[in-house]
Amino acid sequence: MNLPFYKYQGTGNDFVMIDNRDLHFQQDDTELINRMCDRRFGIGADGLILLNPSEEYDFTMVYYNADGNESTMCGNGGRCLVAFAHDLGVIKNKTTFDAVDGLHHATIENGLVNLQMIDVNQISIEDTHAFLDTGSPHHVQVVENIGAYDVFNNGKSIRNGAPYFEEGTNVNFAEAIDNNTFRVRTYERGVEDETLACGTGVTAVAIAMFEQNITSSKQIKLLVEGGELEVSFEKENNGYKNVFLKGPAKFVFEGSFKAA
Repeated sequence: MNLPFYKYQGTGNDFVMIDNRDLHFQQDDTELINRMCDRRFGIGADGLILLNPSEEYDFTMVYYNADGNESTMCGNGGRCLVAFAHDLGVIKNKTTFDAVDGLHHATIENGLVNLQMIDVNQISIEDTHAFLDTGSPHHVQVVENIGAYDVFNNGKSIRNGAPYFEEGTNVNFAEAIDNNTFRVRTYERGVEDETLACGTGVTAVAIAMFEQNITSSKQIKLLVEGGELEVSFEKENNGYKNVFLKGPAKFVFEGSFKAA
């Protein structure tokens, strides 16, 4: 069986896209998804995303990590899925779709996708880091000389250490460039490696930096290994609303994958 697929990337965060509006894809086939995402024996991607039908909205997003397991929200994946839906003609320049963490609104213009993320109402500030959920769980830690920082080994150690253990967390390391610009490197669970970008991760960094008074800006530039993203938000009482993640989302190639 040959499976048509499309490859998209957002600031280097890359995804296999499947138009699954007819529900032909075997959603519980963990081994197949893992094989498709494999960078040596498959297509190669940080994750796989299904564009599924929705009864009420434009479409439903179903996201799988590269290990083949269905996961929590992926911000760059969501932005790429909006670009994919636009290219398919499913949407025009704006959309509302549902995902595992609820409804998302987005617009697309000149290759830039502006995606509304979930509201954030709980942030834990510890001595060495912050922890918050922006659709996926994120540990945020400020470091120096981030370019030389050992993201893989330090991220791997934190990912399943106390207090995260079996469920694990994504791990973000951040360094201030100026008041509203931060460089970010992320170790992603499910990929089990550093990725070139993480949308929910930079969203977590932006909010954590504001919450800790490291920045006074509510519109923040995030420099990731694959390019530049922007996060904006509004502060309301103890929480954050109207959180948006903005950046490029680009088609790379399409093909057919031999599933069996």
